Amino acid sequence: MKSLAILLLKFLFLSNCLMAEPMPTKSKILKQSSECIKDSQHQVCRELVTQIERYQLVVFDQNKFKCQSSLLGLQSGLIEAYFLKNLSKKRISFMIPYVNKNC
Repeated sequence: MKSLAILLLKFLFLSNCLMAEPMPTKSKILKQSSECIKDSQHQVCRELVTQIERYQLVVFDQNKFKCQSSLLGLQSGLIEAYFLKNLSKKRISFMIPYVNKNC
């Protein structure tokens, strides 16, 4: 009974998150990541970190752990770009092919 309640709460939580905003696609994430490399627009990069977090939850539920790890690497590069400006542009461009391959 307890596990059924937890499952129901998880479903409600995930469905709320997914209905609130559209789920980002891999191509949208890659495109916006490339934009962050060219021009570190803080707002775009910051929103992208949130979108990648939502996408990670989806691929985690699908047991796509290579994809999730690649997304984590990309996300950490974007966080560095947000706080350290130009220091992580190489890291972001390095992670994009892994996200493309593993997702």
